[in-house]
Formats: sequence, C-alpha cells, structure tokens
Amino acid sequence: MQFDLENLSREDALVILNLPNTHLPELLSSVYEIRKKHKGNVVNVQLLTNAKSGNCTQNCAYCAQSHDSEADIDRYESISREQLLKDGAAISQQKLARHCIGFSGMSFSDGEITRFADDVRALKKENDTPICCSIGFLTKEQAQQLKDAGVDRINHNLNTSRNFYPQICSTHTYEERIANIKMLQSIGFEICCGGIIGLGETKEDVVDMLFEIKAIRPQAVPINFLIPVKGTALEQMDTSHLTPEFCLKALCLARIVRPEADIRAAAGRELYLKGREKEMFCVVDSIFASGYLTEAGQSLRDTMEMIREAGFSPCVE
Repeated sequence: MQFDLENLSREDALVILNLPNTHLPELLSSVYEIRKKHKGNVVNVQLLTNAKSGNCTQNCAYCAQSHDSEADIDRYESISREQLLKDGAAISQQKLARHCIGFSGMSFSDGEITRFADDVRALKKENDTPICCSIGFLTKEQAQQLKDAGVDRINHNLNTSRNFYPQICSTHTYEERIANIKMLQSIGFEICCGGIIGLGETKEDVVDMLFEIKAIRPQAVPINFLIPVKGTALEQMDTSHLTPEFCLKALCLARIVRPEADIRAAAGRELYLKGREKEMFCVVDSIFASGYLTEAGQSLRDTMEMIREAGFSPCVE
C-alpha cells in the first residue's frame, strides 16, 4: 500500500474501504503502529447508564427510542440518583475508564438539567471517575451548568454524512448538530463524536462522515455498526455487507483520520467482529461493556477476559 497516512486524501480513504481483503493484514499492521504510538497497548473500558429511556421527540430511523419507533423497550423519564450512584460505584470499583450517561431526547428543561447537575455532584463526591454525557441539544447556560458540576466530556454523534443525513432524520438538521458541538467546545468540553455504519449509506458517505469528524477534532470517536432493531424504521435493513473485514477497514480509517483520539468499537462489535478481537484491538483502544442503551452487550467480566486473551491490557484513563 502506498498511502500517506498522515495526510490521507478522500480518494485514498475510499481506496482503503475498497481494499481487497488479502491486503487487510498489511493495513492492520500499519494502523497498529499508529495506535501503539498514541495509545500503547491499553484498552479503556467504559460502562453506559441509560438515565432516560424512550419517548424521544426525534425520528432518527435507527433508534429504538425515537418518536416513530415501535420497539419493545423500557421507557422511563429518569432513573433514581441511587441507581446512578450504584452504577458509578461499580465503575469506580472496577477501575474503569469512564462513566457514560445517556438521556433520550433533543432538549431538556432547566429544572431537569439542574437535577442532573446535582446528581453529577453527588457522583463526583463519591468517586472521581470521568463523566461523559449523551444529552441532546443543550443551551449554552445548561452546558456550563453541567461543566461546573463535573461533566468533562459530551457525546454528540454525527451518525452519518451530511448528504445522507436527511434520509435518517428529518426533525433536526446536520448543521444543528455541528453548531451544538462547536458551542460545547467553546466552553471547554471534550467531545465524543462518531457515527453508525450500515444505515444504507454509501462508502463515500462513510468517508465524508469521518472527514467531518476529523474537522471537529473530538477526543473520542465511537464507531457503531447498525443492529437492525425490530420496530424501528431500519428493522429490515440489509447489513450483509458489514463483514468483519469491512468493519475492520472502517475502524482503521477512523484511526488514520483521528490518530490521537480514543477510537471506540461501540454497538455491533459483538455481532460483526466476534472472533476477530485481536485484530480489532490493533486499531481501537476503547470499548463499552454491558450494553448500549437499549441493546444488551458483552458482560464486563467477559470483556476484561477478551482484552487480556487478545494480548492487550484493560486500563483506566
């Protein structure tokens, strides 16, 4: 392969996604050197608390929590502080990298944000695990309140390319997502920003999404692979192209375009990359354990064992 990995063009990025599988070991070897330079051989393990589930006003086609979804999921306004503290204690005891907290919905009242800020203070009083929130579109005042309470990172995924986005969601725009991220960066938040592969997009869309993410310069890039959930608009989506080889190429491309970031194999890794964990960890340095909001995932114990068996070390940030 003759690529300038430090200055990859969009054309070369597309070549990587189309690379014959026979060249995958060479690609993985090159990308492993980038991963090792920036992240060593450690894997950050994170747990995700679904703090508010379902009843979202948005119509994101992939999401079991969307307004249009008929998926059979738990729907609730918020979990108790006691449950949040219990999750935080478990994360601290296991010495995991980060506590990720997700809230369904696009916007939140000032009262809801104040209550959550109080919960964050309670969490930080018990332990100092870094906190990342996926919490829709905040006002600048709400965002500052959460930052002051102890949230250091916000997740806001682009999910797909700018051109393909209207096929996935029509209740808000791509530009609104970009503007929200820039506002969060302006007040000092770290950003977690990634996407979902397998929504029906083209390979060109995957490249465009990753280059949009590159321009944002997030500290973490979660790459999800679509799990077609019954009751969602994409329940019949054909994901047969999400072979282990293609998924690995997509993860490699994410590492190349954002080499310093935490590259995370998120939802779908258990489905599409099972048995290829050693190759996966040559690229990614971050994963979730125990599930993804409305979908189950690999247990924490099995996740830790898998990391060690692959020759890597689970580690806190």
